[in-house]
Amino acid sequence: MKKNPIISGIVLISIFSLFSSFNIFAQTAEVNNYTSVLQVQQYERAIHIMAMLLIGFGFLMVFIKKYGRSALTATFLLVSISIPLYFLIHTSLLFNESKTEIEELILAEFSAASLLIAAGAVLGRLKMFQYLILGLLFIPFYMLNEWIIIENGFGIIKDGFADTGGSIVIHAYGALFGLAVAMSMTTKKELEEPIEADATSDRYSVLGSMVLWVFWPSFCAALVPVEAIPHTVVNVFIALCGSTLITYFLSFWIRGKIYIADIANATLAGGVAIGSTCDHASHPVAFLIGILAGAISTVGFAVVQQKQQKLIKSVDTCGVTNLHGLPGLMGGFATIFVVSGLNVSSQVSGIFITVISSLIFGFLTGKFIKLFGHRNEAYIDAEEFLDAE
Repeated sequence: MKKNPIISGIVLISIFSLFSSFNIFAQTAEVNNYTSVLQVQQYERAIHIMAMLLIGFGFLMVFIKKYGRSALTATFLLVSISIPLYFLIHTSLLFNESKTEIEELILAEFSAASLLIAAGAVLGRLKMFQYLILGLLFIPFYMLNEWIIIENGFGIIKDGFADTGGSIVIHAYGALFGLAVAMSMTTKKELEEPIEADATSDRYSVLGSMVLWVFWPSFCAALVPVEAIPHTVVNVFIALCGSTLITYFLSFWIRGKIYIADIANATLAGGVAIGSTCDHASHPVAFLIGILAGAISTVGFAVVQQKQQKLIKSVDTCGVTNLHGLPGLMGGFATIFVVSGLNVSSQVSGIFITVISSLIFGFLTGKFIKLFGHRNEAYIDAEEFLDAE
């Protein structure tokens, strides 16, 4: 019996099409599976970042003996206003970007972290509702800078900007913004008011610092490609180890005894500084960046802070200049030596724009908040909380 060549051809084509369909289905399933796994991983890192925001930052800022209730409540309010406001602005027609909801959440959490850093500079000297005003003003200014630097808004940063973990866009911006707010509204009375701590408040502050230390790799690796996550995580921990070790040695050497506030703060400087290069640096370079950042931060807290206060006639309550500002700038400039193929001009321009915009917008924000008055007593819960000392 003769085979009909037409029928044979149809059969072959059908079989080929069937296998091709299986291949397409398999590829689609593989892509969908990859996307699902990636989003689950990003969800987990988003939860880690939220722990940093509420528990880490929250307890880090309870070092003021009589201001613990206020510090924790302010943290709650600042996070709660920044995330929905970021979503509202970022999903509007102003931003034509396709990002998943989890990516949007992570970006919103980054803005909340920068806002908490800014608030640290004026902690204890704002009425509770003024923290909300600070958040309402800070987030749009932060997003404008983020858009210009990271998304090449206005076509200024054309050749890219290296800042994976936000040393510049998140840490330095928040610190300098907060410092400018403080400069524009610090009163003479606040300059003379002591910021008191005790054993209990110090221990809670170190607890917050340790939570930040543990989850910092998730912060830096939140949006990096999957294949870069292991290297990024290891780099961040190594940098944190470097800053922790140098903080201990310098705190003891400069002060004569270990100062617990140095341990609670400067130990984190490595995480701040490694952010810009966390997915590029080698492990030895990450350790070196951590050591340098920890040294800068510890010297800042131990030597520079009092002189800075007298020079600019302003109080940086949490020392955000020394923990986030200077280490953040150092990390941003470290990219010039670490990231291969980097356009130095674009990097320096991005840093310059961030510094100038944060200081200008921060100063204007402080002047606006000042219109709503001042607390009667700084650093005291009792002015706004029932059953407080």
